[in-house]
Amino acid sequence: MTLDRSQLVDLLTTAAGVLDGASAQFIDGHRADSAVAKKGNDFATEVDLAIERRVVAELNRLTGIGVHGEEFGGESLESEQVWVLDPIDGTFNYAAGLPTAAILLGLLIDGEPVLGLTWLPFMDLRYTAILGEQVRCNGAPLPGLEPVSLAESIVGTGTFNIDSRGRYPGRYRVKVLENLSRECSRMRMHGATGVDFAYVAAGVLGGAISFGHHIWDHAAGVALVRAAGGVVTDLDGEPWTASSPSALAAAPGVHEEILQLLRAAGDPKDYL
Repeated sequence: MTLDRSQLVDLLTTAAGVLDGASAQFIDGHRADSAVAKKGNDFATEVDLAIERRVVAELNRLTGIGVHGEEFGGESLESEQVWVLDPIDGTFNYAAGLPTAAILLGLLIDGEPVLGLTWLPFMDLRYTAILGEQVRCNGAPLPGLEPVSLAESIVGTGTFNIDSRGRYPGRYRVKVLENLSRECSRMRMHGATGVDFAYVAAGVLGGAISFGHHIWDHAAGVALVRAAGGVVTDLDGEPWTASSPSALAAAPGVHEEILQLLRAAGDPKDYL
């Protein structure tokens, strides 16, 4: 299924209005307590739940396209068109009082992110992208990403527990950070994947590594980074898809250098 540019612009404008409407609720709920315990020590606040209900209802009503949200699921990710929503990216930051938290919304068409919206309400930053066009911040176009070196770049990485196992064990992640530290001028752990990806698209970060697989963490940011001229793959270097187990988003040049360091860390299974 394809949509023409005017249709995508209309959808982006509508979605931006919905997120603008939810931003006051997002700000008012800052430092909200945990409402729902999730896997491990993760949780959702009542604000997560309320924003997801609100955004889902409005997007369904205004666009007729179903929504797949982090908290309640919803529309199948196999649908021809589906919005993918994370009502609060960086929930720990949000609950603790840190401003690095965001609302993430992407539109997938046949599994491809074609629209990306990342709202950072505490910082009054709104990143938007239509695939194939310039990324915008608060409506102003941003320059495309130029090739840069890892040595010149700041790189965002995901948080972890060194004793964790799973697909990318904690000890493997430490090895990746060790390799990065030898080449990268600075590393950052913001605790919010979508924020990292938006910063990559804006040229703030040279790259970002996500050891997670959740589509709601990635969809909006993948659209932003690709629209900016960046590269997004999984950690093996395969093009990112909606079913990818991880994500590496970076500017040209930086992406290739980080991928080499990831490969030098070896097979994650060897760290179990």
